Order: sequence, then structure tokens, then C-alpha cells
Amino acid sequence: MPRAIPAQDTAAALIPQDPTLPVLRETARACHACDLYLRGTQTVFGEGAQHSPFMLVGEQPGNDEDLAGHPFVGPAGKVLDKALDGAGIDRSQAWVTNVVKHFKWEARGKRRIHAKPNVAEVKACLPWLQAEIRLVRPELIICLGATAAQALLGRTFRVTEQRGRVLPYQSELGTLAIMATVHPSSILRAPDEEARHKGLLDFTEDLRAAVAWLRQHGSAA
Repeated sequence: MPRAIPAQDTAAALIPQDPTLPVLRETARACHACDLYLRGTQTVFGEGAQHSPFMLVGEQPGNDEDLAGHPFVGPAGKVLDKALDGAGIDRSQAWVTNVVKHFKWEARGKRRIHAKPNVAEVKACLPWLQAEIRLVRPELIICLGATAAQALLGRTFRVTEQRGRVLPYQSELGTLAIMATVHPSSILRAPDEEARHKGLLDFTEDLRAAVAWLRQHGSAA
């Protein structure tokens, strides 16, 4: 087990110099940059192809992810898998991660219910995502939901206004491409089956647009 790391304002000081993804994942297991480690079962780090054209970024792990230690394996992950399949994206060839690496939850009876991470918690965890971006070097980052989009594009960004548009993102690697769409959990929260069906179709269409953009602008274009 890695040693516990004292609490910090952000995880920036914890990032090893010139790490590999396995080293980064192992180091993140002991992150105490915010208090969420006290509630989460474990750190849930990103997974997928080390050098992928796509990076999919969600908000945080949910209950199933917290227990399993893998991102997007619960109900929202099943929605994501359907949309990826419909868009022709092989999930194993993408990098799938979250901005916040621990599950934030509130008790409701015996259930653990998702609670939205606050600005300080997102800020604390953001260096891990930035390090993932440096190592994976994606050609297109796809933000799933407002928390991920605002973490990278600023708190004034609105998914409702710029959903599906490919925009420039200034990273430590230079200018990368970024797109925002909904989080798959929002489709599960739709009021009825018809709304959920339409939500999945629209979500899949956003991912198809990402594939089309990569075919036109990516390195293999």
C-alpha cells in the first residue's frame, strides 16, 4: 500500500516528476488533497488506451465505481457504453476518467447518494486530470457534463449553450480540441422512457460528431 500523503490545497505537489500512467495511478491512491478520501472507498483513476485519440471526462465516480475501483461501470457507464457503440467508438481504445477521483455521497437510509463536488474539491483533484492529459495526449477531450466542462473551460461555460461544439483548450501540451456534452447519468434521470430514448439518441449523435471531427482533423485524417 502507498503511504498516506498529507492534505494539501491541491494535488499538484503530489504529481511525480515524469511519471508513467501506472505510477500516476498508484500515487493517486494515497491522495489526501481534499477530505473526500475520508468518505470514498478508494481512488478511482482513469482507464483505457494509454495513447488514445479520445479522452472522456466525467464528474466523479458513483457508488458502483467507488466499490469496484473502475470508472463508468455502473448504470451511467452502461448508457455511455451504448452511446459509444452507436457512435462506433471502441471504449477500450479511449481513455475514460473523471475530474474528481473519490466518490462524494450523502446517506439516504442505507443508500449512498451522489453529491455534487464543490469548487474546492474540483480544484484539489484537477492536477491528476491534467497529468492524465499530458500522458495520454488525446486529440479530442470529451467532457461529460457541466462539472468536467467547467473544470477545464471555466465556470462560466454552459453545456446547454455550446453542447457538441469542438472548441480550443489551452493545455500544457499546447492547444487541444475539446467538446462538451451531457453526462450519461442525466439521461437516466429523464422523466419517462421516451425522454430517455431521445436523450440517448442525442448523446450518441454528439459522439458521432466527435468521430467525424477526428476523421477530418485528427492525425490520421
